[in-house]
Amino acid sequence: MVPKWFSYSFTCCMLLWSVISHAQEKHLTRTGNVVFEASVPSFEEVKAKHANVSAVLTDSGEIAALILMKGFRFKLALMEEHFNENYTESTRYPQATFKGRITDFTTEQLTETPVEYSAAGVMLIHGVNKDITIPVLLSRNGDAVILSSEFVLLPEDFNIKIPKIVRNKIAETVDVSVSLELKTQ
Repeated sequence: MVPKWFSYSFTCCMLLWSVISHAQEKHLTRTGNVVFEASVPSFEEVKAKHANVSAVLTDSGEIAALILMKGFRFKLALMEEHFNENYTESTRYPQATFKGRITDFTTEQLTETPVEYSAAGVMLIHGVNKDITIPVLLSRNGDAVILSSEFVLLPEDFNIKIPKIVRNKIAETVDVSVSLELKTQ
């Protein structure tokens, strides 16, 4: 039997390799940050952070990111358990991915001043692929590319069901923030 860590690592490598195989220069991270929040006023905060996101960006604007779902950390352990077992079914769907291209972009254009672009591609969450376009801010800091993004996702777009008993305690939309420092390889 193949260990789970090997399976995840192999999948990550294959995803990243599929994007970078045609590029001359690439920028990588395995320590990217993603925060999501689906809080509703007057109820317990529904917010999680992930600090081990893998991502690659090529000099021509191809981008891919991989998130292991069990890496999200909540304030409350019970909330984390419900997220993994009931909502995202992390054992069945262990990862989320984004694979796409940043429109009208090359790394030669980057400066220390952030510039807004659009990244269009396919987001995979909970076994569902969805075409999506998100805004990204890109800049350069030495040999690193800094990428940040804020966007909204709908759980229903990814067949994530919120039980009636907690529906009024969880927002209908999920605010997502991404922060990546991609080092030149």
